[in-house]
Amino acid sequence: MTRRVHLDNVEHARLRVSAPSTSDLSVNQALVVPIEFEELQREYAILFRKDSDGLFQSVALLGLDRGENLVMREGEWITRYIPATLRRGPFFLDVGDEQQPSDPAIVIDLDHPSVSEAEGEPLFLPQGGAAPFLQQATQALRTVHQGLELSRAMFDLFAEIDLIRPIAIEVNIGDGKQYRLPDFFTIDAERLGALSGPELERLNRTCFLAAAIHARSSLGNITRLIELKTDKLAGAVDA
Repeated sequence: MTRRVHLDNVEHARLRVSAPSTSDLSVNQALVVPIEFEELQREYAILFRKDSDGLFQSVALLGLDRGENLVMREGEWITRYIPATLRRGPFFLDVGDEQQPSDPAIVIDLDHPSVSEAEGEPLFLPQGGAAPFLQQATQALRTVHQGLELSRAMFDLFAEIDLIRPIAIEVNIGDGKQYRLPDFFTIDAERLGALSGPELERLNRTCFLAAAIHARSSLGNITRLIELKTDKLAGAVDA
């Protein structure tokens, strides 16, 4: 159950939010948006998948097993950048709908386990302004909101110029341990290299050329994920 309300600096002046528990962050992939690709491609593999409506979305691969986040160690991130969807905490952005749009307003889930008046970071300063924690969460919300809007246009153009192809990811850890990650897509490197001048211009003009390059080049980070998995298994054996 959730109890989502608009955040108010008077009514919710005493609210605090604790850092997400390790279990909350135990996911093997996180939804990401094009705005983040430059930061993400340095540390994560960026892949595409289809949602329940058959529409493409971008994800950062965090682990190989279900519920496995290999880039967290003892509850701490070992990466320099954390996907915005995992930084927003119990907050959401209300922008109304197409029939009745409204100015963006921050919504908080009061039933979220990280929300209380006893523990965690304060949301507001004594004078009523947003505390640093809320400022950071707000920035993450903006990144997600703006990025999702951009994502739809990006995938429409990628599909139009036939840039997306399925990718079969098969990982061999050793000792007969293998993983096959199905239903993912990526940028077709051969097609990207064969794009015409006008197609490249369209991609560049919309800033999606960089996104395509970042997504494709990020696949090298799967090797790092394999190394982290190997280290995890070796540690389990030694223990």
